[in-house]
Amino acid sequence: MPTTVRELTADDLTPAWDLGRLAFGSDPQPPPHANRVVPGMARYGAFDDTGRLVGKAVDLHHEQWWSGRAVPAADVAGVAVAPEARGRGVARALLTALLRGAHERGAAVSALYPTVSAPYRACGWEAAGVLRTVDLATAALPRHRPDPRLTVRAGTPADLPAVTALYERVARHRNGMLTRRGSLFDFYAADGGLPEDGLTLVEAAGDLVGYASWTRGRGYGADSVLTVPDALAVTAEAARELVGVLGSWASVAPTLRLCPLDGDAVGVHLPLEAVREHERDLWMHRPVDVARAVSARGWPAHTRGSVDFTLTDPLAEWNTGTWRLTVSDGAAELTRITGEAALRLSVRGFALLYSGAASARSVAQAGLLHGDRVDALDLLGAGGPAHLLDYF
Repeated sequence: MPTTVRELTADDLTPAWDLGRLAFGSDPQPPPHANRVVPGMARYGAFDDTGRLVGKAVDLHHEQWWSGRAVPAADVAGVAVAPEARGRGVARALLTALLRGAHERGAAVSALYPTVSAPYRACGWEAAGVLRTVDLATAALPRHRPDPRLTVRAGTPADLPAVTALYERVARHRNGMLTRRGSLFDFYAADGGLPEDGLTLVEAAGDLVGYASWTRGRGYGADSVLTVPDALAVTAEAARELVGVLGSWASVAPTLRLCPLDGDAVGVHLPLEAVREHERDLWMHRPVDVARAVSARGWPAHTRGSVDFTLTDPLAEWNTGTWRLTVSDGAAELTRITGEAALRLSVRGFALLYSGAASARSVAQAGLLHGDRVDALDLLGAGGPAHLLDYF
């Protein structure tokens, strides 16, 4: 099928909404932003030789935290192909154009949540983590006497900048988490309201040290659920206080639904052995530009070394070639070198190593890395596993 791919204009947004609605079974009534040009995103469309829109994809202009540094990202959402055009290379053409546009605007990395992984693997993304949503009996949360040194109060829209700053204190030294800043986030926050039904704040001497955003749901019977998109704290005392407040909902919301963040302050106070998995969303990662991806992020200060490898990336030819990775003093760079290296890495293998999802030996066993002494490429995976707390 001959396909033309270009960025969508305002005139294309209604058919793009209709295509997405059919693909994902969305509400027939579009949200207010669906047919508006939104800052901080680029919408791509694929058109057949009659001019009909047969596919679409969205590049979200996010940033991701990687060990203390914000890395420009092209996070992918809303990929849909008309049923009559599936299996004909439309998605590949869309993603190729999206990657090229993202590269031109300076993006370094990309994440996405797939409905099916195979087409994205064929385009260089690889599974890097899971966003888990779990259910927990609210009554099982530990209750403590309120700490007199802490203040607990309801948050208002005026508190949202402080909430974003606290989220940043938690997220910035991890890998992969969104900064939640930029024109796209500003656009959705422009109404000036709270993003959820409620916001609970924990303060110490006037400083925010913990918060939970929550949606109340309906009813107060056995099937009532309190949904908590975020419950984050920067001290053990604040985390304990926050968990106590959430536990106080037990009489009217027997189930607490939340996305736990591995190894954070709140998680160590939750009875995680009692959780039941409610939802599990796989996410995938890939470099947009390998040199930028390496130089833009932070690296462990104690890590140093150098390794050469040859990379293949069929969709992003600017990544293909032989590279030397050098890491020292909390920074790294990739420089092009001539010839063929002893280690040969696919772009999917790069994604697994960079995101800390697998060791070099595991990547080799998966057939994504070839050569002798493959453990040398564990240098690319220094820094620990990546996480995401946002679905897009």
